[in-house]
Amino acid sequence: MNKSDLLNELRIDKAQRDDHRGGGSTWALIAAAVVVVLALLGAGAWFFTGSKALDIEVATAAAPSAGGGDTAVLQATGYVTARRQATVSAQITGTLTDVLIEEGDHVKEGQILAHLDSTAQQAQLAQAQAGARAQQALLTQYQAQLAQSRRDLTRAQDLVGRKLVSTQSVEVARTQVEMQSAQIDAQRRQVEFAEANVRGAQVQLDYCTVRAPFTGVITAKAAQVGEIVSPLSAGGGFTRTGVGTIVDMDSLEIEVDVTESYINRVQARQPAQAILDAYPDWKIPAHVIAIIPSADRGKATVKVRVAIEQKDERVLPDMGVRVSFMEEAQKANAAPPKGVLVPTSAIVQREGKSVVFAIDNDRARLKPVTPGQTYNDLRLVEGIGSGTKLVKQPQAEMADGAKVEIKTAAK
Repeated sequence: MNKSDLLNELRIDKAQRDDHRGGGSTWALIAAAVVVVLALLGAGAWFFTGSKALDIEVATAAAPSAGGGDTAVLQATGYVTARRQATVSAQITGTLTDVLIEEGDHVKEGQILAHLDSTAQQAQLAQAQAGARAQQALLTQYQAQLAQSRRDLTRAQDLVGRKLVSTQSVEVARTQVEMQSAQIDAQRRQVEFAEANVRGAQVQLDYCTVRAPFTGVITAKAAQVGEIVSPLSAGGGFTRTGVGTIVDMDSLEIEVDVTESYINRVQARQPAQAILDAYPDWKIPAHVIAIIPSADRGKATVKVRVAIEQKDERVLPDMGVRVSFMEEAQKANAAPPKGVLVPTSAIVQREGKSVVFAIDNDRARLKPVTPGQTYNDLRLVEGIGSGTKLVKQPQAEMADGAKVEIKTAAK
């Protein structure tokens, strides 16, 4: 190939140059392609939102009853507490020789829980008893001497009347009687002191036996045989300060923290309802005992004591609990509030408005509503009628007209 042929191949054809200059046809092709892509995206969106059904649960809007039962005005969480609870310890320092309790044991008031080594206390008691007997014997001796002195005084008085002895002899005999009488009074005090020592030694011996202060259940065993227990924290980690913990299950109550801004909704003797976290389907009747007149500055809450009206073995100390404070039932002839009750979860936000999704055959229809008062897990709304079937928990992607399918209960 010569240079002329190469130049001819590199030469741009006029028709091609005109096509590049007039780019209108090329842009037309690009616009057509964009339209096709948008059409495909629209078809895909319709497939996923219009043809693919969303699984839902159904709830029914219900009309509130006139003069219905109590309704909750406030909910708060807290814990079950024991009003009567004690860590039982010995009143003296000693070594445990016997521990008679285990966790979960039911004990009666006065029941023996443990024994301490009482060798020293028994010896002290025996010594005190011996001292009391010695003092009593000495008192008996003094009483016998006084009786003899009184007889001597009587004889001296008889003899002085017959001029057989001097008057001084009578005075000496009388003085002897008075002195011995005083000695007997002093000895009686000594006997009382000795008896008090006996009682003190007996108390110290009784301290070696640890008893239950009240009827309850053992919730913790804190010491074992051979360990030293003391009412004080002497001895560091080698000395136990308690034998076990006992709880009076009849004294169980609930303590909840109520936010300061809502405490005006709570008052003494107000009916309430408690639900334990461990038994969410068990509703326990309760009532307010008192509002503790002190606020927590850090949490901005006020503590409220709540009584449990239904005693049960399932209620245990420190269990988590949710309390609903109820308002008194409305009068029988009072008109029902306006609106219908729906699950709180059925109300969602769309474009800044509260809405629900009503079920229309296999479609979900968006319905604006006006929310009102809350009643436990239900909320009063206006904008729909009683008996309307609703989506219980609308998904975030659910829109007006979305296709839905009701979930079937698991078998």
